[in-house]
Amino acid sequence: MTVSATNSIVADATNTKSAPTATDTMNEAQDRFLKLLVAQMQNQDPMNPTDNAQVTTQMAQISTVTGIEKLNQTMASLSTAYAASQTMQSASMIGHSVLAEGDTMQLSGGKAIAGVELAEAADRVEISVYDSGGTLVSTNKLGGRDAGNFAFQWDGKKDDGTTAKDGLYYFAVTATQGGEKVDSTSLAVGKVDSVTLTGTGALLNVDGLGAVDMSKVRQIL
Repeated sequence: MTVSATNSIVADATNTKSAPTATDTMNEAQDRFLKLLVAQMQNQDPMNPTDNAQVTTQMAQISTVTGIEKLNQTMASLSTAYAASQTMQSASMIGHSVLAEGDTMQLSGGKAIAGVELAEAADRVEISVYDSGGTLVSTNKLGGRDAGNFAFQWDGKKDDGTTAKDGLYYFAVTATQGGEKVDSTSLAVGKVDSVTLTGTGALLNVDGLGAVDMSKVRQIL
């Protein structure tokens, strides 16, 4: 048996392993390889023995296949454990309010809560509140804030001194540091009503925000 023929058989074994079946396991592939290696050594040409480097290369091939298979099994186990953990975490959030990307806030009884995410510290943060028709009704100066997430509250007072009616309002954030614009993200508050499990993870069904991926939640209130 020549080295090239053996390499071809080993390659076939490794290719078969890349798509394993119930009867074609990693251990079976290793057994086949060892049998092939022994057969090669027994049937080699005495005048042209197999080079040690070639044998080492073949052993490295099966070792690589084995290592990849074990890594795939480990990653599959980690993925399953992560999905189970995420499911438990998301279920525990039902009934809680969260901050997630959005530019709306619900005014009720003279109180509306929303949030902001700043990419860096700002010495001036201003919130502009608009009604459903797009009319500016209130401007709120929050002063300086550190980088990160924070929630704020609007008391429903309009710039003209009157009190806004309860309902849905929109807001925009303006943040600067030393006169330079600071990147900011508007965060809306919503209550988690339920959880939907998908093939890629859990989605929180948030009142007023719809389906929100767990990774999009900035803060739990």
